Amino acid sequence: MKNLVIVESPAKAKTIEKYLGSDFKVLSSVGHIRSIAKKVKGGGEPIEVNNGFKTTYEIDSEKKKTVAELKKAVKSAETVWLATDEDREGEAIAWHLCEVLGLDPANTNRIVFHEITKDAITEAIKKPRTVDMSLVQAQQARQILDRIVGFELSPVVWQKVPGGKSAGRVQSPAVRLLVEREREIDAFAGSAQFKVMAEFSAGGNTLKAELPKRFDTEPEAQSFLESLIGASFTINDITTSPSVRNPGAPFTTSTLQQDANSRLGFSARSTMSSAQKLYQEGKITYMRTDSVTLSGQAIAAAADYIKSAYGPEYSQVRTFKTKSASAQEAHEAIRPTNMALEHATSNEYDQKLYNLIRSRTLASQMAPAKLEKTVITITVSTTKEQFEAKGEVIIFDGFMKVYGGSKKDTEILPAVHQGDTLDLASAQARQVFARPPARYSEGALVKKLEDLGIGRPSTYATIINTVQVRGYAEKGEDEGTPRDVIVLSIGENISDNSTFEAKSVEQPETEPRRETVSDVEIERNGVRRKIIQEKTGSDRGKLVPTPGGEVLTDFLTNNFTQVVDYDFTAHVEQEFDLIADGKLARNDMLQEFYTPFHELIEKSGDIKRSDVAQAREVGIDPKSGKPILARFGRFGPMLQLGATEDKDDKPQFAPMPAGKKIETVTLDEALHAFQLPRLVGQTADGVAIKANVGRFGPYIQVDKLFISIKPLDPHTITLDEALELYATKLKSEAEKNIADFGDGLKVLNGRFGPYVTDGAKNAKIPKDTDPKSITHDLAKEMIAAAPAAKKGRFGRKTTTKKAATRKKTVIKKRIVKKTK
Repeated sequence: MKNLVIVESPAKAKTIEKYLGSDFKVLSSVGHIRSIAKKVKGGGEPIEVNNGFKTTYEIDSEKKKTVAELKKAVKSAETVWLATDEDREGEAIAWHLCEVLGLDPANTNRIVFHEITKDAITEAIKKPRTVDMSLVQAQQARQILDRIVGFELSPVVWQKVPGGKSAGRVQSPAVRLLVEREREIDAFAGSAQFKVMAEFSAGGNTLKAELPKRFDTEPEAQSFLESLIGASFTINDITTSPSVRNPGAPFTTSTLQQDANSRLGFSARSTMSSAQKLYQEGKITYMRTDSVTLSGQAIAAAADYIKSAYGPEYSQVRTFKTKSASAQEAHEAIRPTNMALEHATSNEYDQKLYNLIRSRTLASQMAPAKLEKTVITITVSTTKEQFEAKGEVIIFDGFMKVYGGSKKDTEILPAVHQGDTLDLASAQARQVFARPPARYSEGALVKKLEDLGIGRPSTYATIINTVQVRGYAEKGEDEGTPRDVIVLSIGENISDNSTFEAKSVEQPETEPRRETVSDVEIERNGVRRKIIQEKTGSDRGKLVPTPGGEVLTDFLTNNFTQVVDYDFTAHVEQEFDLIADGKLARNDMLQEFYTPFHELIEKSGDIKRSDVAQAREVGIDPKSGKPILARFGRFGPMLQLGATEDKDDKPQFAPMPAGKKIETVTLDEALHAFQLPRLVGQTADGVAIKANVGRFGPYIQVDKLFISIKPLDPHTITLDEALELYATKLKSEAEKNIADFGDGLKVLNGRFGPYVTDGAKNAKIPKDTDPKSITHDLAKEMIAAAPAAKKGRFGRKTTTKKAATRKKTVIKKRIVKKTK
């Protein structure tokens, strides 16, 4: 073959091959082909710290077949073109391909393009370059540093932190952000005031107004409402002022993840997955970028489309300047490759993201929206306080035609004049509560990381996913708890309670308030009083640190400050940028980080595990007289009845009640927790049904079957509810079991299709084989031929204490070797 082009993904290969013609063959590396070796023959270290951080790489086992195919293709090609992605990871993949395929990085053609279109690819072929070793070394520096931190710090975390799984150079500051925000919320001293709203009748129309002043006490609010009874109301002033709203810049990786999260509910990971597919299919430009720049060609294409679709008055050419000092202006913002293309894919989720990208891009090249804001001031004859009615009218929608605001439009005011007299229809003083700091959504955390200079476009989604996979944070599911709200009113009821929504503590402004109205209403001096309930403290969809995340953060803050220091982490990112620009030597940067870090690792042997684990005496059990402790165990917070040192009478354990913490759980709550497990009743066969709470939440146990009962409470679940869940579970188990040969071998229906298992190994059943036709002998053959089950890095170990000590010694030897 004449030309071989190597790209990262098979989907990208298919798209590019269409454009290059018969002289080109396009193959894929399917991402990275090599990783830093886990072990080195002869007992050497994969990263030789004292030998210029020399690193040993190994071909990933699942890529050996791909590498063999690429080697064969390279031998028959006259010219090889490396067309991996244009970021540092892509540059590193290109270098690894050179190393493995026997290509000279100084002479091999390296091409990059921001979009997969015929013009972009043809232009790239005309202007090849060689592998940029500065970019490669920047990627290596990040990879080596992350490996060193994980390799040396994670064992310390395993040994010293109960339930600790790992620590990472960037994930740990992200967890710290979540923990600090949670503690701000815990420390928040809430306060309440009364907000007054009124509805007036103006020539047959309704005019809604608000009192700017808030009242601190109920008697003050009561007194003010009493003063409105029989008062006269006059329009004192009408002020109108023009307003202009400008569009935002086109998307960077960060702003795309933020908007996709807030507008579409996409996680950072799913956003990048959809964007990757759209890019590979040639529908959008490269999705990892921190630039807001659009090419001249893209600006012209957007202007042409806007003029054609909406009219010339909607078009306004704009250029945006990237604020980030590290941004590469040669790159572009994320935009469609064809501005006129409305339908890009048949995938519903990918199409939603495409619509968002396209709308934002077009909006960035459109005229500003013109609005008119009006404020009406209303005087009250019996008090100096004045009501204000505010409204906003869109005079010209401009960019909002394609990228409108996410909030509801402001109230449109009726036609009134200065001096008009108004009739009061109703007034209401409602208790509103100060809003504590909000927990981070994924989008908000991405923004915070970007503001602090932590991470880069290619790492945000990975950071957020990692902290959840490691169990240091989780998506909240709590809808909140009820609280009483006092409402005072006169006249008719306020017709639209949504005017109060923005002031509820727990609800975002776009989410309606869920409230319960009491039937009991008391009237005094013409003012009615009632109590309603609203939910507070909802964390649904927000990132909530787990107790394990809190313990890890405290441990690192106290013992490895630099690992969780925001400024230091940002400084490291800046140094990666300097390496990429050829302004800083990779090894100098690595040594500067490693020396003080390794000193802390060597000192970590003095840290006592007992000092790390949180523990608090809650009180004394009135029945046994034994102490009840709230402490942190292997799987998180727990309660302990009795002393650990008591050899004659072993302590009892209970899970921490949902929503409670070691610092705040009360004695009554702890005693309630020890009432579990609870006997709910029996099945028709006389088998006991027990309710309890475990590592993964509340459940019932029927013989050897464990069934989740979320969101039911194990203390209150009824026998009927338990039997219904049991019947459902039996049905699903029956559908799952295709065959049971009685000796541990089974044919099961799994999440990814039918398979054979012996409990230790699984063998997938081919699609063209009927699972019901699998015989016992065939099942044995399939299990024998199946690969051994992979052990997760953090899987449960069955080593004895002696083995654990031996492992610890190995770690120390490894560390000593690096410091010679």
